[in-house]
Amino acid sequence: MASGVCSLGLTLTSLLSSHALARHVVLATLRWRSISISMSPPLRISRALSSAPISSSSFTWDDVIETGRAEYTTPQYSSDLTGFLQKVDRCNRGSERLAEFIPFVIEEQLVGYIHKGFFTEHLREFHDIFTFAQNGSCRDRVGDYVTLNPMFQKPEDRTRAVADVIKILADKVIIPGIRNELYPVKSSFNAPVLFSLERAAAPYFGLKGYGVHMNGYVERDGQKSLWIGKRSLAKSTYPGMLDHLVAGGLPHGISCGENVVKECEEEAGISKVIADKAIAVGAVSYMDIDQYCFKRDVLFCYDLELPEDFVPQNQDGEVESFKLIPVAQVANVIRETSFFKANCSLVIIDFLFRHGFIRPEQSGYLDLYRRLRNGDCS
Repeated sequence: MASGVCSLGLTLTSLLSSHALARHVVLATLRWRSISISMSPPLRISRALSSAPISSSSFTWDDVIETGRAEYTTPQYSSDLTGFLQKVDRCNRGSERLAEFIPFVIEEQLVGYIHKGFFTEHLREFHDIFTFAQNGSCRDRVGDYVTLNPMFQKPEDRTRAVADVIKILADKVIIPGIRNELYPVKSSFNAPVLFSLERAAAPYFGLKGYGVHMNGYVERDGQKSLWIGKRSLAKSTYPGMLDHLVAGGLPHGISCGENVVKECEEEAGISKVIADKAIAVGAVSYMDIDQYCFKRDVLFCYDLELPEDFVPQNQDGEVESFKLIPVAQVANVIRETSFFKANCSLVIIDFLFRHGFIRPEQSGYLDLYRRLRNGDCS
């Protein structure tokens, strides 16, 4: 073997074949050390997508409550997990298109995937910033990949250079919805930050994304209820859809716990004294390809039991209103409609497992549990 070896646990050539890419992107933790080189039941279409003419953002709280109560009183739905499986699949689309993406590499670390047609053509205009390698120095053992000009050796230099590109692409509406929020670019959660990138651009570079989602619940007379938010219609993403009480992406320079406390105050008016009691309970993950964007997200899940008399008050204008709904009814809304922002469904389904609302006796139990962590949790 040549002295320059691509070590991802396999040669890069095999990784870049469509079958190997699909297998290893989904199932393995990818580490680039050198670039020198189910048997589930049929899914039933949800009511919101079939007989009910309600669009994903035009529904009211009355629609939500009616759906929850109607299905809650129908016994045959109690053991039916197919609606939940459908919501998991909604967050894991496009695996058949993995071969359309090529690796994005920084400092010999695989940090993302870029669509090799649409988006790379735009990046080629910035040849002083982006470099397109073909076969590298490993000859036939290495495939194509994108990297940054080696003149940018420091993270802050890379951040500035790429930010200039993102601004131009945003002005051309190639990357819409700029948030002026930086995400860290790294190969895995605990890896060093190689540079920072505008949050809206992260899916175009196929970066690992991290976020925190918190289930805020109340228990009264042995019955658990979840506080659910309805997103503002002014939101640029998923306006008017249902959401967690508290959730947010994990920006550069802040820990998960600190972010939970910050988002608690901004989104629900929860004091630090109460927010500090939130319990980290695990993570869910997914990998979703939508046209030219590749989302590889890990959501850290938190539970917070709230006082019975607590009423959330949004502080940042991103939430239209809140409603406290029994967990069993929330489960039915997820199963039967598309009212929730897609990735929120995963976190709530995880909550249903942990709090005994989904049980091993139900068909598809283990399949659903496994698919909640369909992405690379690294």
